[in-house]
Amino acid sequence: MDIKYQLKTAVLFLIFNRPDTTKQVFEAIKKAQPLRLYIGSDGPRESKTGETKIVHAVREFVINNIDWDCEVKTLFRDRNLGCGNAVSSAISWFFDNEEAGIILEDDIMPSQSFFIFCEELLKKYKDEDKIWHIGGFNSDNSIAKGEGSYYFSKKVHVWGWATWKRAWKYYDFDMKSFSYFNENHIIERIFKYKDLQEYSIGNFKKCYEKRIDTWDYQWTYTILSHGGVAVIPNKNMISNIGFGANATHTKDGKSLFANIKRFEIMEICYPELISVNDKMDYDYFCKEYYGNDSFIENPLKWLKNKFKKLLLKNILPIPIKKSRQE
Repeated sequence: MDIKYQLKTAVLFLIFNRPDTTKQVFEAIKKAQPLRLYIGSDGPRESKTGETKIVHAVREFVINNIDWDCEVKTLFRDRNLGCGNAVSSAISWFFDNEEAGIILEDDIMPSQSFFIFCEELLKKYKDEDKIWHIGGFNSDNSIAKGEGSYYFSKKVHVWGWATWKRAWKYYDFDMKSFSYFNENHIIERIFKYKDLQEYSIGNFKKCYEKRIDTWDYQWTYTILSHGGVAVIPNKNMISNIGFGANATHTKDGKSLFANIKRFEIMEICYPELISVNDKMDYDYFCKEYYGNDSFIENPLKWLKNKFKKLLLKNILPIPIKKSRQE
């Protein structure tokens, strides 16, 4: 379904070395015709033969195919910074120039209504300090949560999202406040369920200790440590099309998170209250992490999957696979 719409909100498009997925995501951006388009690209890795040519070709493709009236700004790195620094610094550059905006990576395919959804909610909540993040992804869109088109959550998904400069200014890649956060057990005030606490602290600690090269757990930490919440749509509007052998994190093409069906939201209905249902967040976490609804609904499968996760805990650095090709 084509939706005729010209986007007034700026878009940051993060590209690298994947011409196939980049072209598909760019076509979706092209249909929305944002008035301002920012393009960020990490530099090629010296250790990867032929990557310089691919990275430059991807950049040229995007630049040469902007055929609508659009202000374009680029941040093309000469050397490789790695996933964490390259992405987070590009987002900071974006918000040095914009008060609000939409962020898409090169393997994150949005529905067209995703752009409308983000633009409307960026305007609606621009002065609402409690809301820090607007997401477009929902892997658990089988049952609507509340009567609105979206609900509020402490779950933060970065497969297609938007935020404001007012929120991003608190982002700290190095998580300098984490020691205080951890020593004072602040996570227990945020999540009431033990395994969700442990999962979150485990990932935060790996980022703090620089054991994984990423940027998004730091963003989640920023939001939660400041008492913020995220928006999750009741109908999914994002597909990660980057799963496969050529990916770094998302190699399993048969993953339940690969190529999830996208929907168009034709009318946005607004929830009356800004409130988070802890049980709904926990059920969502269980479906993503354990592969079932909850201990109450399916205790044997829950225990089986929890045991499997515990066995793999010290082998896999990131329990839920992520979406960056670097």
